[in-house]
Parts: sequence; structure tokens; C-alpha cells
Amino acid sequence: MRPRDRLVVGISGASAPHLAVHLLESLRRLGTVETHLVISKAANRTIELETGLPIEDVRALADHVHRRDDIAASIASGSFPVLGMVVVPCSMRTVAAIAHGYADGLLPRAADVCLKERRPLVLVARETPLSLIHLRNLVTVTEAGATVLPPMPAFYHAPQTIDDLLGHLSGKILDQFGIDHDLYPRWQGPPAAHLLHSEETA
Repeated sequence: MRPRDRLVVGISGASAPHLAVHLLESLRRLGTVETHLVISKAANRTIELETGLPIEDVRALADHVHRRDDIAASIASGSFPVLGMVVVPCSMRTVAAIAHGYADGLLPRAADVCLKERRPLVLVARETPLSLIHLRNLVTVTEAGATVLPPMPAFYHAPQTIDDLLGHLSGKILDQFGIDHDLYPRWQGPPAAHLLHSEETA
């Protein structure tokens, strides 16, 4: 049996850890990818404050959990094959650390590994508004090979609930790694009624 592909999931201390929880829940349901999780110190606090979930419940969603200070962890080495890494949500502090190669813990080190190995690195950067420093750091990580994927809601799939919005974001993240899913309906063009109306008003 072929071993499952691996995906590294980092959770940093930005607001909206719900984004990471939904992604991990979705990956567990799919069962096609082995997840390796690392949670920053600040993320422990935001998870507690914003989700009300015990940190143990979030950790239990992953296949493997690594200590944030364990630089000897498997994901700290480029010799450990992974599909890539997503940091969700990604704080501006974490963006800055990655942009300047300041790997002061396992999360930025694992991200640095993905950049140097030319593996996909997706940063779900969450902050508003953005300062010039933030924007310059986002340009820097993009030039280095990362994908900046802000959690911007879309409405073309006619979401009815917050879970629909979270599902769309989780799906867009998984698309970056080529992971099959059915988390949101993909755009197939406008319905026939809209096409007919466009022809009538042309």
C-alpha cells in the first residue's frame, strides 16, 4: 500500500484559528493526507479565547503533533518529504519571520524548509488593515516562492452559513496542493436562466 502524502499545518497567533480547525477537520474526513501540526505559543492563546475549544481537541485532529521548539522534528529537515506547508491563520509576525529567514522555532523553520526545497508554502495571512511593512513582507515571501492566500470570503457558490464560507477557504487551500475534495461547489458558469436573461437584454 502506497503511504499517504504528508502536509504540514502551522497555526500561528493571528485571529481566526477557526480557519485551521475547519481545515484539519476537513483533512481528517478526507483521510487522504497525513497531517503534521505545529502550533505557536500565541496560537494556543487565540484558540482558547476565540474558539472555546480545549487545545487538546485541536491537537487531536492531526495525525502527528510537533512541539513548537523541537528543531529536531522531522518537518525541520528537507530530507523529510511533504507536499508542502500551510500556515493558517498566518500572523504578520510569522510572515515577517519567514520573509527574513528568522527561524526562531519549528513553525518558521518548517516554512523555511519548504521555501529552500521549492515546495508549496501557503500563508493564510490575516490582518486588517495592512501597513506598508506588512505589504513589503508579503511581497518578499511571494518573491521567495510562497503563495499568499488571504481568507477573503467569496459568494459565487451562494454560501448560506459560516461553515460554507470556511469550506470554501479550506477548499482553496487544498487546491494549492492538488488535494481532491468536495468542500465547495466549483463555478460552472451562470445558470441557464441567467444566460437567457443576458441574451434578451443584449
